[in-house]
Amino acid sequence: MMTNDNMNEPIKIIICDDHVLYRAGVKTALSAKKDVKVVAEADNGMHLLNMLKMIPVDVILLDIQMPIMDGITALPEIKKLYPNVRIIMLTMMDDHSMITKLMEIGANSYLTKTSDSEIIYEAIKTCFDQEYYFNSLTNKALLTNLKQRNDVTPQRMMQQEAHLNDKEMLILKLMCEEKSTKEIADLVDLSPRTVEAIRDKLKVKTGAKSTAGLIMYAVKHNILNEEF
Repeated sequence: MMTNDNMNEPIKIIICDDHVLYRAGVKTALSAKKDVKVVAEADNGMHLLNMLKMIPVDVILLDIQMPIMDGITALPEIKKLYPNVRIIMLTMMDDHSMITKLMEIGANSYLTKTSDSEIIYEAIKTCFDQEYYFNSLTNKALLTNLKQRNDVTPQRMMQQEAHLNDKEMLILKLMCEEKSTKEIADLVDLSPRTVEAIRDKLKVKTGAKSTAGLIMYAVKHNILNEEF
């Protein structure tokens, strides 16, 4: 979980998009929210990378298609230099293979540019607090695309099948069903802290680097269809 140095500080956002009107619209909509703040705007990936050297940020709204350097090229560069920054990809398309690729190389969420401001706000808050914001687009892409293409998940993540006990398998299945840590804790009669510890242990056992990686593992090994 990310935390600002000062808990009362708003979440700092940079919008990177080559359409001035789109940036202005999102910035205006978010200005009504007290707990988020657009601190800068960039019109391509190169501009953004230069900006990040000077401006601290928590969440980046990153357009996929831009001149000079697009979002797909910028994403891994930003993650390498600033691994804790959350990145929400913006696009006009809902291409499943593209979504899967972007989630694998570090995207924390994927929104279409037709998403309304409340969805964008919710995605920013959720990514900041919980690392990922899953929606019907990301879930469908991760779950259907991975079933079709067994080679999608990086090999290092799948060197061998991990030996998970029934409780770990159940918690992983509930994570795939978009249950929050608190909801899972209530369902399996454990404390949220214990659920988080089991989630961390699952990452170690499966070799997954993130929640998205765990979901990929669950799909690959058909855990979603297990009965408990």
